[in-house]
Amino acid sequence: MTKNFETEVEAVDSMASAYNDLKKEIGKVIIGQESVVEGVIISLFANGHSLLVGVPGLAKTLLVSTIAEVLDLDFKRIQFTPDLMPSDITGSEILGENRQFQFNKGPLFANIVLADEINRTPPKTQAALLEAMQERQVTTGRGFFKLPVPFFVLATQNPIEQEGTYPLPEAQLDRFMFNIPLDYPSYDEELQVVKSTTGEKKAELKHVLTAEQILEFQELIRKIPITDNVLEYAVGLVSKTRPNTENADPIVNDFIGWGAGPRASQYLVLGAKCHAAIHGKYAPDIEDVKAVAKNVLRHRIVRNFKAEAEGISEDEIIDKLL
Repeated sequence: MTKNFETEVEAVDSMASAYNDLKKEIGKVIIGQESVVEGVIISLFANGHSLLVGVPGLAKTLLVSTIAEVLDLDFKRIQFTPDLMPSDITGSEILGENRQFQFNKGPLFANIVLADEINRTPPKTQAALLEAMQERQVTTGRGFFKLPVPFFVLATQNPIEQEGTYPLPEAQLDRFMFNIPLDYPSYDEELQVVKSTTGEKKAELKHVLTAEQILEFQELIRKIPITDNVLEYAVGLVSKTRPNTENADPIVNDFIGWGAGPRASQYLVLGAKCHAAIHGKYAPDIEDVKAVAKNVLRHRIVRNFKAEAEGISEDEIIDKLL
């Protein structure tokens, strides 16, 4: 039972209602991209982080700032560049007026942080961000500072420009709950986008949730029950991605060099619980696991040379496993 609800059933109903309100408000600004919006909200409610992968101009920044506004959360955007230092994002110690050192907080101290083009900054700065994501704190010379809650990082990557980038290692990619691809809008969606962004009318957004309510929903997700068969399906799906193991699928042995770790199983279960809740279900089923599987697994499996040579994508392999 959560604080403001008498039963967990009531809490799930409230969460589903809040999700629909969120979609409605975000839809005033973001045309289409329903699956992207759903993925971002699921990872937020599940207390995870997301990596958005898409070419420039697909409204990634607008999406994140809109979500922050609708949720009434503090939002900061960090543009990652090759010369960005860890202290530029975490903050630094400065000499105050009283001749004492004081910590000047960096842009990481926000509820929602957009890490734009994370692969354009050196590993040292990437590591500082990833520590904050994992530990929910920032380490300085004098100790550590807790980050505000809720704390949610949305990082973006441009898949077409790889020159001068520092690709995230697989171990660091594993910190992201979801890898969410953004695609071009359809013709009709683009018509709507152009119409709504080239006129003088500006959408007015209203706040749907507070930080306290989000924390309650994050707590609720952990309490949602899951049956053994769904749990076994999720863990079994992840174990199938590991080549040359007893549960490995033949397609995995052929095309995968490295499979997903246990964190994938955890995120599959949390994602499935959240997917069920936002759609008004009180417990997840196998379809909920399947619904979040690609977002959870696509950045956790590493294709081998054969798969790359034959043009077989991660999503195609995951489709075969589902």
